[in-house]
Amino acid sequence: MTMQQALSIVIVIYCVANLGSMGLELNLRETIKSLRSARLVLLALWWSWVVGPAFAYLLTRILPMAEPYAIGLLIFGLAPTAPALPLFVRMAHAEMSFAAALMPLAMVGTVVLMPLLAPLLIPGLSVSSWALAKPLLLTVLLPLVIGVAVRVYAARVADKLLPVFKRISGISTLLLLAFVVVLYGRELISALGSYAIAAQVLFILGMALVSYYFGFGLNQAQRSAMALGVCTRNGGAMFVAITAFPDLDPRLLAMILLAVPVPLITWVALAKFLGSRAVKTRVEGANETAIHEQ
Repeated sequence: MTMQQALSIVIVIYCVANLGSMGLELNLRETIKSLRSARLVLLALWWSWVVGPAFAYLLTRILPMAEPYAIGLLIFGLAPTAPALPLFVRMAHAEMSFAAALMPLAMVGTVVLMPLLAPLLIPGLSVSSWALAKPLLLTVLLPLVIGVAVRVYAARVADKLLPVFKRISGISTLLLLAFVVVLYGRELISALGSYAIAAQVLFILGMALVSYYFGFGLNQAQRSAMALGVCTRNGGAMFVAITAFPDLDPRLLAMILLAVPVPLITWVALAKFLGSRAVKTRVEGANETAIHEQ
């Protein structure tokens, strides 16, 4: 077995473990209840699949990036909502039920819309829509669905499996990073001198701020959850997508790999900022209530 083949196996394990974990801890009843909100669904689709891809495309035109980095940013723009979204939502004191609805909506949207939009956004892409959709179905949607089914029909089994999947997820993440450093360390270093990192950070900040400040009637906790949902990225879906490329440019892989550690720092900072906004909103609300009572 070559190092490249081993890396492909680790990517699959990483995706299955992360999406399986999400399914195992998803509260289906709460999710369905939240998805009954037409406003939530429409806003999530608008920010994730209209504004997000358009903004990524705009950044590729503004920033002088090499083509492989630009393609990586376009894929970055087509994979909304990290499996670790609940962690950031808790840090931001945002509405968890809102986030619970965003996650499966984003996963299904990624599997359906990424294969359709990628050929439109990426000029000369030789990968067919089905070639992109097939691995996404098997390693993104299927683990999520199975995890949800186990949670619904065998909750005790789900409770036992969840820590195992989380442990596998952590180990596979470390293995993935190790393989990448060994195989593509030079490409990662060269990407540091490009606009790759700046493009990712600008995309995240732009998506978070515009979706937060244009809440269209959502309250502060819901706007925070929406902002984090549409600015975080699903690394597993991006890794799976690029495995379908017949001739994978190392610079494209480097762009996707940077989408794990670099955005994480930005997401944590955003979650803390939104958390401070939540505290401020609660204090202001308590003061207004006290004034009215007087």
